[in-house]
Amino acid sequence: QVQLVESGGGLVQAGDSLRLSCAASGRTFRTYSLGWFRQAPGKEREFVAFINWDGSNIYYADSVKGRFTISRDNAKNTVYLQMNSLNAEDTAVYYCAASTWRTAPLVRDYRYWGQGTQVTVSS
Repeated sequence: QVQLVESGGGLVQAGDSLRLSCAASGRTFRTYSLGWFRQAPGKEREFVAFINWDGSNIYYADSVKGRFTISRDNAKNTVYLQMNSLNAEDTAVYYCAASTWRTAPLVRDYRYWGQGTQVTVSS
């Protein structure tokens, strides 16, 4: 079992940057693929970024490609999401999640979820 705790959210202005962190418990962290998702008010949860167990497979939603970077540190049991050039459309609760699949772009692919961290971008 994996427990995930996100941090790093906050209120920023358009054009600013934020780095989200997701700390995981459990000695099997490195065996999981990890993803970041977000959910804006009144909208469905959407995929943001994916990274496999060793970082050799990474991909992003088109809406964040070139602005966001996902990375992981297996020694620290932590996954990160560096978000640059933020805009109002990035406002959402951001969730990290763990999957046993080698590729996992869908919500249903993930078994474990964090509680989320709010990111608000003012324009």
